Amino acid sequence: MPIVRPSEAVVHEMHGARFVSYASPATGSKELCAWRGEVPGGTKAPAHTVSREEILHLLGGELLVTLDGHTHRATAGDTLIVNPGTTLRIENPTGETATMWVTTSIGLEARLADGTRITPPWAG
Repeated sequence: MPIVRPSEAVVHEMHGARFVSYASPATGSKELCAWRGEVPGGTKAPAHTVSREEILHLLGGELLVTLDGHTHRATAGDTLIVNPGTTLRIENPTGETATMWVTTSIGLEARLADGTRITPPWAG
């Protein structure tokens, strides 16, 4: 069974957030990807529509999460289920970094409002 040590995690940055990738095809995963997301205070990520289900578990901090136009406040311990085809926007209205653990299936793609398609390297 592969073990990914913190020193082996790959760090990516996009739209003001940090993605620390632990499980992906590059580390031996066959079906799932998992990473720690770090959203600094004041960050407003762009809305994007996801192609695969994502599960986000907030480890610390607070976020405003908009799912298909409906905004929810999420705090540490909350879990968000984002179904395929959902448009997601994350904002950290506080001055502290929010952290979350995210899991999805390999091949996740995000489509921005302008039609740009992004295949995040941490999702495989």
